[in-house]
Amino acid sequence: MKKFALYIVLFISSLSYGQELNLPVFTQYLADNDFIISPTYAGIGDNLRIRANGLTQWVGIKNAPSNQALYADFRIANQTGVGISLYNDKNGNTRQKGVKMSFAHHIILDFKSRQYLSFGLSYNLNSFRIDTENFRGNDDMPIVDPNVRDDRSISNNNFDVGVLYRNKMFYFSFNANNILEKDIDAFTGIEPSKLLNFQGYAGYVIKSQSMSNTEFEPSVFYQRYNSDGRSSTDINLKYRKYNKAGDYYWIGGSYRFLNDQALKPLNLGPMAGIMKNNFYFAYSYQVTMNDLAPFNSGTHAITIGIDFLQGISDCPCTQGTSWTRYRNAGHN
Repeated sequence: MKKFALYIVLFISSLSYGQELNLPVFTQYLADNDFIISPTYAGIGDNLRIRANGLTQWVGIKNAPSNQALYADFRIANQTGVGISLYNDKNGNTRQKGVKMSFAHHIILDFKSRQYLSFGLSYNLNSFRIDTENFRGNDDMPIVDPNVRDDRSISNNNFDVGVLYRNKMFYFSFNANNILEKDIDAFTGIEPSKLLNFQGYAGYVIKSQSMSNTEFEPSVFYQRYNSDGRSSTDINLKYRKYNKAGDYYWIGGSYRFLNDQALKPLNLGPMAGIMKNNFYFAYSYQVTMNDLAPFNSGTHAITIGIDFLQGISDCPCTQGTSWTRYRNAGHN
């Protein structure tokens, strides 16, 4: 009976969070890689930045979701950046593979007050497949739909658009993702064709007055699916400490909840990272707080990366939000 209840919970969760072209956003963006959230961040910061991310959700549950992704963005001119994202996602017997190619342009609104505006566009190519060869009866699930056979796969194209506003240490981005309706194939059944979702991300970098080379960064991430109105919010806090060479470490935490259940968190967990000689490593852990909590030990994510070909652009609009980057660029 316990296993049956687990299958029911997994089925409901997959309907809620496993829709095609709507891979869930966890806390990978907090690993100093805002490009995960929005194409508008392409080309901001070091000239070439590469991040690889591996995530395992609901550890302890067989066939639980897992994701591997590679992100790279770099500046191609003083005010322009491009990026690419590759991902492989597994959720039970479903598989997704895809690529995003992004373009961003950054402009100065006001040089003296350091106000910048960025525009971004991503082209998405996604392949979705059902592993029908795994649909065989067993003691736990003896009944299998005989109509599910042959290869079940489909590919889709879509676009994301976004805008980013920065004012000194404050930043706010807004994205509209999957703005085109999806092509529907016969096998998809009840799967929705409208995959539009909106994301907002805002934060502020606070320089410590009592501790040198130290900053705090509270941030909020909001996501809403247009088809059914469901939405969630992350509340995050990071502490970052630099040395004189520009290396740093950080620690933080994240609290995620559905917006109609703010006092009932979905996930809650710590995270930490370090940058040393342009090599980056970060780890995050999320404790599952919903009905799946008794069946798993949480969600784990690891990020590794490298920054190289560093070079300060002639345009301050491509400098990062960190106050240390501003200092290195000659700002007071």
